[in-house]
Amino acid sequence: MSMKKRKVSDIQSVIMTVLSLMTVITSISMGLLLYNRYEMAMRQNEVRNTQNLMESTVNSMEQYLKNMRQISDTVTYNIIQAFDVSSPEFNQQLSFLYDFNKDKIQSIALYDMEGNLIVAEPVTLQKDGIEVLWQSWFENAAEEIENMHFSTPHMQNLFQDDAKSYHWVISLSRAVDGIDGDRPENGILLVDMKYSFIEEMMNQVNDQNRGRYYYVCDGEGNLIYHPYANEISNGLFEEDFSIVCSNEDGVYKNLRSPSGDKQTAIVSTISYTGWKMVGIVKQDIRTDSREQFRIYMVIVVIMLIMMLLLVNRIVSKRISSPILKLDASVRAYEAGEKPDIYIGGSYEIRHLGKSVQHSYEEIERLMKEIVKQQNERRKSELAALQSQINPHFLYNTLESITWMVEANKNQDAVFMISELAKLFRISLSRGKTIISIEDELKHCKNYMNIQKYRYKERFVTEYDVSEEIYPFCTVKLILQPILENAIYYGVGNMDEDDQPKIIVKGWKDDAEIYLSVTDNGMGMRHEDVENILKDNQKGPKHGSGVGLINVHTRIQLMFGNKYGLIVESEPDEGTTVTIHLPAVPYTKENCEVLETPGKPVRKEGES
Repeated sequence: MSMKKRKVSDIQSVIMTVLSLMTVITSISMGLLLYNRYEMAMRQNEVRNTQNLMESTVNSMEQYLKNMRQISDTVTYNIIQAFDVSSPEFNQQLSFLYDFNKDKIQSIALYDMEGNLIVAEPVTLQKDGIEVLWQSWFENAAEEIENMHFSTPHMQNLFQDDAKSYHWVISLSRAVDGIDGDRPENGILLVDMKYSFIEEMMNQVNDQNRGRYYYVCDGEGNLIYHPYANEISNGLFEEDFSIVCSNEDGVYKNLRSPSGDKQTAIVSTISYTGWKMVGIVKQDIRTDSREQFRIYMVIVVIMLIMMLLLVNRIVSKRISSPILKLDASVRAYEAGEKPDIYIGGSYEIRHLGKSVQHSYEEIERLMKEIVKQQNERRKSELAALQSQINPHFLYNTLESITWMVEANKNQDAVFMISELAKLFRISLSRGKTIISIEDELKHCKNYMNIQKYRYKERFVTEYDVSEEIYPFCTVKLILQPILENAIYYGVGNMDEDDQPKIIVKGWKDDAEIYLSVTDNGMGMRHEDVENILKDNQKGPKHGSGVGLINVHTRIQLMFGNKYGLIVESEPDEGTTVTIHLPAVPYTKENCEVLETPGKPVRKEGES
């Protein structure tokens, strides 16, 4: 039963499984697609934000560097040109300019072309042994007198400092003239900008926890500022800044860092200096918003899958339920029940149900016609077999009575006529084919009484029949042909000295009835026993002319192929013919059923 249930639910399981797989695959695919689009949008947004922040920072730095140019221009064109460098007014103006910008600059100094310090602000002395002629800021300004020059960050060590503190600076140097009164004497102006000002500006825009950072390098790829400068100097961080800084302004995607990470670089040039600011955006950054969106997407996908699985279950049930109901009604029909075929669901299933219903109705109609035809045929066969028995027996009996009358045995003839009347009263049985075993035994005894007169009681008949089987059904006239065979071919030709005997027994075994006729005659060979109940038997018909096959066929036509005759015989030892019948109580209802084949009959013990 569990196997049937499992098979019945297969279609719903298949539909549910297919829809569930489609749901899971589609939901996960959509989730991944949306997340990838979100990641792409976030990267683009990060790049735009980086560009915007860089643009703002570059503008701020350009403004700062512009101020530094203006300071150098003020010294060059307003102070040097207007005052004698040796005059107190010059020092006063230079000091005033320094004081006004001292939060941005470390010092202002003026050298002649020989490298001698002319003036410096704040007022201090140059360290002994310092040779400025060979320093890069001095050489660049002396060689290219028409340009301003910006150095890389370095530690200032030109001037004496009582606090003995050293400051990181970026030097702006340029060539100036008119430093010696009316003579066009050239010199070098040095403005040391505080590196801390640029560092603070860059630190404000760097957020090391968001996967992006910014650094500044000069046109030759030398670092001006980097948030990981200490790590780089200690070998703990690698950066291809020289390669990146060699690029033109723009956005460069899918670059590989020395560690193998994918990143995007944004390059922007800072005016006045040739410096370049670089923004690095890592593509695998994990921000709070991305983590939240990822969790949100996982929750949404799970909820979507659960919701769609529920919908799939409902849909699969609506699809499979009509099919399962139709299948259940078909299975019930196959099991022998007669349920109403389910007609419901979609148009196709309703049409299928109607077709099955029509087919079953047609099968039922054809079956009834076949049963009707078989019943008619069966009745005809039974009638034909019955008609074969009665005339032949009547002929034999009348022949015996004629012989008695001729022999002046009138009393015996009267007795035989009386027995014959009883015999035919049972034989006729108001046209019924089914009688009780009790009546069949009475018929049997009447028949044997008649035969005793014919054979002058040369054989003995014994009866050992349990009265328990009397009220059960049998086909009438089934013992007579067997007894006739036992007389003619069993004990009829035996001498009285051989003590010929015929024994009739009857008993019940569970729901089965058995009647047997045993003689101690000459018996039969095994091959004769095997052929005696076959339709193709061509030997002489024993006794009545129709033989045992007649009785065997009548029983099977009435009760089925399970029942009939069982013949056992040994040469010179006798023969036993056993009748096997179902234990069907002799009731009006059962008689009507048996007389109308095709209807179910209840054996004893069946409800």
